[in-house]
Amino acid sequence: MAMADDLIWERDGAQWPNSRCSRFVASDGLRWHLQHFEAPASGAPCALLLHGTGASTHSWRDLGPLLARRFEVLAPDLPGHAFTALPPAGVQAPEMGLTGMARAVHALLQALGRWPDLVVGHSAGAALALRMCLDGLITPRRVIGLNPALLPLDGTAGRLFTPAARLLAGQTWVPRVFAWHARAPAVLNRLLESTGSRLDDQGAALYHRLVRSPAHVRGALAMMASWDLPGLARDLGRLAVPLDLLVGASDRTVPPAQSRRVMAALPASARGRSVWLQGLGHLAHEEAPDLVGRHMLACWDGRPPPDSEVMA
Repeated sequence: MAMADDLIWERDGAQWPNSRCSRFVASDGLRWHLQHFEAPASGAPCALLLHGTGASTHSWRDLGPLLARRFEVLAPDLPGHAFTALPPAGVQAPEMGLTGMARAVHALLQALGRWPDLVVGHSAGAALALRMCLDGLITPRRVIGLNPALLPLDGTAGRLFTPAARLLAGQTWVPRVFAWHARAPAVLNRLLESTGSRLDDQGAALYHRLVRSPAHVRGALAMMASWDLPGLARDLGRLAVPLDLLVGASDRTVPPAQSRRVMAALPASARGRSVWLQGLGHLAHEEAPDLVGRHMLACWDGRPPPDSEVMA
């Protein structure tokens, strides 16, 4: 049963960024919220945008329309996030794990009859994009990872993170308490500060709306509890699709230096460019969509990157 602060399209949709592009699609028991930016011309390539844990289509509010000048753009809310509900089996559903979510997104693409030429994944969305490629579910021409979360946490934090997330996700009261606590602006401010990013008032307000939704919090916890990053890390050496990394040098969520380890794990044929975006944090694509968009198009076109430090 939906709670009062859960996101409801009939009430909240009109205020959602790019709501004119929103549609709902049924696929394998899931009801997806999808934003679809139509192709700018016949034969234009297709780009699939995959947000990270705890985010939603709102995170592409500026970058999506920019990319839509060159691409047909598909941007779903992932299961349990924003306007896409949890699967019927709830937080323990296979669709909340990395492999299961990869298959669920594949089923969505089948329902749409669309296959991406470019996949852009932010944070955990990059892990999802690579899992889909490694499992043969999609064969894009390129993948671009924005501050990608592709490797497990090191040390004690890494050993405790997933069990702790599973414990929290399994407690029905935890999302309600967190969402109630998140009503205080100071709570959201601390969360955003921890990303190393500085958002405008609209961006902060949208995250505030998300974290006040117990259903959204439950979906984010379930996703964190079910993610298999050690398995993904072991498989990086078989990636057959070129991977470019755009890394906010001020990211406090995923250590920027991780990107060097990721590139070293890839076969030479899959190593694209790796660029540090100076002065930007984990939400770089929301802070500076124009700059990030120019970098993405440079990756796609094979042009030199604009005005940033290219990693060795």
